[in-house]
Amino acid sequence: MTRVDVYLIQAFSISGQGGNLAGVVLQADMLTDVQKQSIAKQVGVSETAFVSQSDSADFQLSFFTPTVEVDFCGHATLSAFWLLRHLQHIPAGHYKQETKAGILAVEITPNGDVLMNQSLPMWLAEFSAEEIAPMLGVQPALIAQAGLPIQAVSTGLVDIIVPIPFGFLDSLVVDMESMSHFCQQQHCVGFHVFELNSPESFYTASCRNFAPAVGIPEESATGSSSGALACYLNRHFGYQQAVFEQGRAMSMPSCLLTQLSLEDGVLKQVKVGGEGVFNKQISINVD
Repeated sequence: MTRVDVYLIQAFSISGQGGNLAGVVLQADMLTDVQKQSIAKQVGVSETAFVSQSDSADFQLSFFTPTVEVDFCGHATLSAFWLLRHLQHIPAGHYKQETKAGILAVEITPNGDVLMNQSLPMWLAEFSAEEIAPMLGVQPALIAQAGLPIQAVSTGLVDIIVPIPFGFLDSLVVDMESMSHFCQQQHCVGFHVFELNSPESFYTASCRNFAPAVGIPEESATGSSSGALACYLNRHFGYQQAVFEQGRAMSMPSCLLTQLSLEDGVLKQVKVGGEGVFNKQISINVD
């Protein structure tokens, strides 16, 4: 029996409050995937990141939900690099992480915030409001009012981006079982539902993310989905910067910053970032 230290970090927090808890295990080179899965299940947060050495980048990161390994996780990446900086293992600067979604750049700013590069978007299937609305407990006509497509988009993980009119986000009634089956059939992680805010608001959009197919009923900040939504809003409205609010319905408000870089109208870079804060350290027994 081995004891493994796990750090819990609140990623995308707002002035040290809210955010989304991620577990981080450092020096994870000797752990097997079975052991990582066991640790992630015992930790019980939406994702746990395992940091190892890499031959092709500064670090190798793997990500596990309580039930499965996923190729990439934004808030766990932020948590891992924020922790490495917090523990003074690395200074502010530019780094590369090796993930199953590719080798991705990460920047730690002098104030400790973390900006992560994500993959360029993949535009996948579109869905009808009649397919999606029953799983969210709303009428198809309500989604249709938004005048935007329901589309699967990936900047590392595949999420279905679902627009709804302003004022309805917090009243969704999610059919977790149906959504889980649907996501498994469509080979996607979950639904990222958003409402656009007024131009006077600090937040471009408010969001909720549901991923019951990978053991996450709802989470309060989703970095990978925020990158996908940023690309979606750029395609439909031309936004190159957007700030997203998430976690409001969970009383865990989070702030996610996104930046897109274009050259001659062609998207070249997707970045998502925010702040982190230390929550606690725990020890897990693993065979």
